[in-house]
Amino acid sequence: MPQIFTATADTRLRAVLLLLALLLVAAVLFAGGYMQSSYATLVGWVQDQPVPFSHQHHVGGLGIDCRYCHSTVEVSEHAGLPATEVCMTCHSQLWTGAPMLAPIRRSLATGEPIRWQRVARLPDYVYFDHSIHIARGVPCVECHGRVDQMPLMKRAEPFQMGWCLDCHRNPAPHLKPPEQITRMDWTEWEKDPEAHRLYGALMMKAYGIEPSTLDDCSMCHR
Repeated sequence: MPQIFTATADTRLRAVLLLLALLLVAAVLFAGGYMQSSYATLVGWVQDQPVPFSHQHHVGGLGIDCRYCHSTVEVSEHAGLPATEVCMTCHSQLWTGAPMLAPIRRSLATGEPIRWQRVARLPDYVYFDHSIHIARGVPCVECHGRVDQMPLMKRAEPFQMGWCLDCHRNPAPHLKPPEQITRMDWTEWEKDPEAHRLYGALMMKAYGIEPSTLDDCSMCHR
């Protein structure tokens, strides 16, 4: 009876199976690494804007409160983006002929709103309400980082589900006095971790925050 397989067929089959296994492991590692990389999370990336607005100058230098431009953050699920009229409140008097502000002047003349590019964008299937977080004392810096140190706005956090769940499952360390939610520098506050822990525990009780309910799927996927 003629021999169907060569003497090395078994060796070649084993080599192919080993190669496939290695490729599968490499694919899994690559996918995991990619999801944690800045290419996927966009952490540290700057979005091109029609006007190079500097939070470092306006917030850090001039001390403008976040709510001056993001005026609906306390009452709506959306923080809101500044209308042209908000910009022109100051720039009708200051730097009126600056070339970089030409889009603002054109917007005012034509009535066409400025198309700002969202930096902290969540997927459409994720529900997030700014107002409830602000009301409970989650400050802007928790999600958006030290915008007062950003010449151009960039994403500070990954906004992935695991990152959100970490906070929902242990909210206390992230809670601050609601009247100070736009404060950027909490260095002095964090020098007393015990007081911070006690404050977080007290606010959890006062607001009736139950972490066991905050990681329910329907909380963010509605």
